[in-house]
Amino acid sequence: MTDSLAASPTPTRIKPADVLEFMHPITWFPPMWAFTCGVVSSGQPILSHILLLIAGVILAGPLLCATSQAVNDWFDRHVDAINEPERPIPSGRIPGRWGLYIAILWSGLSLIWSLWLGPWVIVATLLGIALSWAYSAPPARLKQNGWWGNAAVGFSYEGLAWITGTAVMLGGLMPDWRSLTLAFLYSVGAHGIMTLNDFKAIEGDRQLGVRSLPVQLGADRAALLACIVMIAPQLVVIGLLFGWSQPWHGWAVVALVIAQSVMMLRFLQAPIERATWLSAFGVTLSVSGMMISAFAARSLV
Repeated sequence: MTDSLAASPTPTRIKPADVLEFMHPITWFPPMWAFTCGVVSSGQPILSHILLLIAGVILAGPLLCATSQAVNDWFDRHVDAINEPERPIPSGRIPGRWGLYIAILWSGLSLIWSLWLGPWVIVATLLGIALSWAYSAPPARLKQNGWWGNAAVGFSYEGLAWITGTAVMLGGLMPDWRSLTLAFLYSVGAHGIMTLNDFKAIEGDRQLGVRSLPVQLGADRAALLACIVMIAPQLVVIGLLFGWSQPWHGWAVVALVIAQSVMMLRFLQAPIERATWLSAFGVTLSVSGMMISAFAARSLV
């Protein structure tokens, strides 16, 4: 594969709107939400730590998540030329190697931003940056295999962000084991969420040898697996909430799981056509359960 996209002429001016689109702001929500869940689960007064909350949310979304999106779009530019040619790099709106330069710059800015949030956040930021590059860039390129790639993103976007939010509020102390358990379970569920995102790129992934789960297993089996991986950790969360004497929170998550299950039955009838629909609405219900669980953990600390 030639690097013809990277060799496109460099414009005199790149539009800020194109750079913003390149960083996919719609994807910033999951890690920002997970960080906030960690903040809530810490049990610490939020208003007295509001500056830490704001700084952490900025790090999780507009910095670290934007970095991962920039890295991914640069190393996926040939796949995107097949699946989504209107994106900033394949369309030529971010030409040459500007995509790579932006990814490197944002990695550095993320690390600099983390320096005043404490040692735990610095370590978490370094790990997040490393996973972002390992996910998309060779030689690791974890996204070449859906099992590993989805796990890396799930851990980064959900578990790592949650734990970091808790640690920031605790001044770097180790979070409560119940908060850690919830962070782990929702990270597992995020593996299924990432599988949903792979349905839109099946053709390009197949042509270029990206072994996403829909490519490996076929659309129907991958869809069923995604649903199981999303729901199973939430069932464990429900059991834990009742075991921790938090019945109201437990019943609330039960209601959300029932609603998701109904939507998943419809999704399984036409997974390729309805994957984006389930990502938009079913995932919203799942992350709502995250916040409910965070409030349950908060009441226990």
